[in-house]
Amino acid sequence: MRKVLKNRTYLYLTEFFSGMAVMAVELGASRLLAPYFSSSQIVWTIIIATIMIAMALGNLYGGVRADKDPNPDRLYRRLLIASVWIALIPAAGKYVILGITGLLVITVSQNLLIIASFLACMVIFVFPCFLLGTCTPSLARYVTGEGGGEVGAVVGRLGAFNTIGSIIGTFLPTFVTIPAVGTAVTFLIFAGILLAIALIYFLSGTDGGQRKGRAGLIISVLLFVTASVFAVRDGFAFWERDLLYEGESVYNYLQVKDTPDSTILSTNVLFGVQSVTMKTDGLTGMYYDYAMAAPVLAKKRERMLILGMGTGTYARQCLRYFGDMEITGVEIDDKITALSHRYFDAPEEAQVLTYDGRAFLAGDSGTYDVIMVDAYQDITIPFQMSSVEFFRAVRDHLAEGGVLVVNMNMKTAAEDGICAYLTDTIADVFPYLRTVDVPGSTNRELFAACDDVFGEAFSKNISQMADPALRDLMAKTAERLCVPESGGRILTDDRAPVELLGMRAIDDIIKEELVYYKEIFRRYGLSGLLGQV
Repeated sequence: MRKVLKNRTYLYLTEFFSGMAVMAVELGASRLLAPYFSSSQIVWTIIIATIMIAMALGNLYGGVRADKDPNPDRLYRRLLIASVWIALIPAAGKYVILGITGLLVITVSQNLLIIASFLACMVIFVFPCFLLGTCTPSLARYVTGEGGGEVGAVVGRLGAFNTIGSIIGTFLPTFVTIPAVGTAVTFLIFAGILLAIALIYFLSGTDGGQRKGRAGLIISVLLFVTASVFAVRDGFAFWERDLLYEGESVYNYLQVKDTPDSTILSTNVLFGVQSVTMKTDGLTGMYYDYAMAAPVLAKKRERMLILGMGTGTYARQCLRYFGDMEITGVEIDDKITALSHRYFDAPEEAQVLTYDGRAFLAGDSGTYDVIMVDAYQDITIPFQMSSVEFFRAVRDHLAEGGVLVVNMNMKTAAEDGICAYLTDTIADVFPYLRTVDVPGSTNRELFAACDDVFGEAFSKNISQMADPALRDLMAKTAERLCVPESGGRILTDDRAPVELLGMRAIDDIIKEELVYYKEIFRRYGLSGLLGQV
C-alpha cells in the first residue's frame, strides 16, 4: 500500500477535487463555446447533457473496472490523463471548434450551431469527464474492499465530498478565476490540481521510483507545461493580430478592434458587432442612425433611458444631434462600461448604472420621453426583456407622448421569426407601431407609442432639423416606415422560447450568407474554398 493511502483522507480529497474539476470544466466549457456559439440556454443544455452522458458512462465503466481490479493505481492514472487533457483544452479547443464548424458549413443546411456545439462538446469534453466519472465507484470499491465496514457510510461520505467539491467548483470559476485570470487559466488551474493529486499519489510509494512510472509522470508534466504555454499565447480570435483588447467579464467575451474608420466592440468572434464608434463626426451608417427617429417622433426629448447602454454609441449620437438631454444608461456588464471610457469616447454626460434592464425598471419610478431597448446581442436574447410583462413595465415608464425604440437584430425572411414574435408582443402593449429595416444589415428598428406620433408632427419635426444629413435620413426613414401586421404571437414570462427562435434566425442568416462559399466548394473543392477564404 502506498503511504498516502494509509489515511483515508486522501481518498476523500481525491473525490472532493474530482467533483470540483467536473463543475469547473462545465463552466469553462460554457465560456469556451460562448464566443463562437453564444451562451444561450440551448448551448447550456448541450453542455450539461454531454457532460452528464460522460459522467454516467464513467460511473458504469469505473464500477466494472473496480470490481475486476480495485487497485487505485488505475484510477490515478486516469486522473493523470484527465488533467493533461483538460490542460490541452484552452490551447486546442478553439481550433477543434472552428474545424468542426468549418466542416459542417459545407455539409449541413439546418441547425448548424446546434450540431456544431454538440459535436464540439462531444469531442472536447466527454473524454476527460468520462475519466473523472470513474472516480466515485473506484474509490468506493477500494475502500469497502479493504474492510471498509459500513458500505453506506463510505459511499455517503464520498458523495458528500464530491458534492461539496462541485459546489466550490461552481462558485470559484464564475466569481473568482474567470473574471480574474480568464477561461484558459481557469482550465489550467483545475487541471493542475488534478495533476498534483495524481503526482502525490504515485510519488508516495516505492512504485513512484520505477523507471516506467517515472517516465509517465515526466511526460505528463511536460505535456501540462507545454499546454500551459500555448493556452495563454493565443486568444479566442487567434487569427486576429491587431486587436486593441481581448478579455472576459462575468457575462461576456469582449473584443475591441480598431479599423481605419471606427472602433468596434464584439462579444462574439464569429458574428455580430455590439457597438461602434466612428472616428469622424457624423452618421454611423448603422442602426443607431435610424433609431434616432425616436427622439424626432417624441413630443419632448428631455429625458432618455437606454436599456443596454453598451459603449454609449446611441447616447453619443443623440447628444451630438439633439443637444442637451438627460440620459440614463443601464448596462449589466461593468467591464463594457469601463471599455466604453477607455476606447469609445463614451459621453460623460450620460449616467450609466450597472443593472439588469428589467430589474432597473422594477426599482425606478421615473418617466422618460424616449426609451431605447438595445439588449439583444445576436442570438443571446434575455427572455425577461422580451416578454409582454417587460414591455408593460416599459410602457409605464414612458412619459406622455413618449416613444419606445427597440433594436431587433436578427431580421430574416421568415414570417414566424424572432422579430415577428417580438413585434406581436409589443403590439399587444402599444397601440401605435412602426418598423423600418436598416439597409445592408439584419437590423430592424421598431418604434412604439401610446399616442399617434407618426403623423404630421413627425414630418414637421423633420423639416425643422438643422443637420442636412440627418434630415435627409429621417425623411427617407419616414417614407419607409411600415405598419406591422400582428399575428398574435405573444411572448410571456412563462413562455418565451427566444433561444429556439434566435437559433432558427441565425440558421437562416448563415444559410443565406454561405450560399456563395458552398458554390465555391461544389465547383473547386476544399482547396478552392480555402483559397477563397
